[in-house]
Amino acid sequence: MAPNKTSRSDGSKRSLRAQMADLLARLQIWLPATQRVDWDRATVAVWRGGPVGGGFRVHPEDATAQAQPRLTLEDLQGIDRQKAALVANTAQFVAGRPANNALLWGARGTGKSSLIHALLNRYHSDGLRLIQIDKQQLHDLPELVALLADEAFRFVLFCDDLSFEANDPGYKAVKSALDGSVSRTTENLLIYATSNRRHLLPETMADNQQSQMRNGELHAGEAIEEKISLSDRFGLWLSFYQFDQAAYLEIAEHWVATLAQRHKLDVRWSDDCRAEALRWALARGVRSGRTAHHFARHWVGQEGK
Repeated sequence: MAPNKTSRSDGSKRSLRAQMADLLARLQIWLPATQRVDWDRATVAVWRGGPVGGGFRVHPEDATAQAQPRLTLEDLQGIDRQKAALVANTAQFVAGRPANNALLWGARGTGKSSLIHALLNRYHSDGLRLIQIDKQQLHDLPELVALLADEAFRFVLFCDDLSFEANDPGYKAVKSALDGSVSRTTENLLIYATSNRRHLLPETMADNQQSQMRNGELHAGEAIEEKISLSDRFGLWLSFYQFDQAAYLEIAEHWVATLAQRHKLDVRWSDDCRAEALRWALARGVRSGRTAHHFARHWVGQEGK
């Protein structure tokens, strides 16, 4: 019996479609998941890079912002100097005046990231928008600058926990990207980064031993010069330190009152609450705003009625 040519042709077409579907599925892994951002409605987006380009994802925060209380600048206690400096810088930026890229460095849990989010909540109605980006994607800065150049909004590019280990190959790549983009960026884009390290890289005693005295002046060694070269590209440096006991207790008291009011619970600051707050910080080995906030959540949730 002669073979059925129609069946073979249909089978070949189905096989080809299956191969094409498989190929597209494989390619999808390499392509960034992107979506067009309506900046009139979205205030936060995440930049996702890929081997063939990057794109935006709208941050889930925008979908739930109306249902969740927003962090305010008034919620951030014990960092008045840092807060005032970054508020002034951001206000200049939103108003269309010159402003600096900022590096917020210091102890963990002291409000660095929270301060940036609180600024967005303060200024989003004035046209401020936030784009979160990982340090591995900072090489996409030229692409980002081009995409945002004609937007009517003001953008803070936020890189959280920007730090590198010794001999990290990404350090020089990021330095090169910043060197080429920060100084020649558009007027509607600033970079705010946080780090636990002032110079973004670990510093050793051996680095200082390379320093020399020349004609009565101290000259840093090449290792130190290299390590400060990246952080030096940020015009504004703000340092954050662990709180003393009085400041920690003040923050804890603020959050106890705020959370009790927010959840309509009858919980008040007391001697028992103060003693438990101190034990809470001692158990964690750190007095910070984050520790105080975690304690307040524990205490209000436990004692609330």
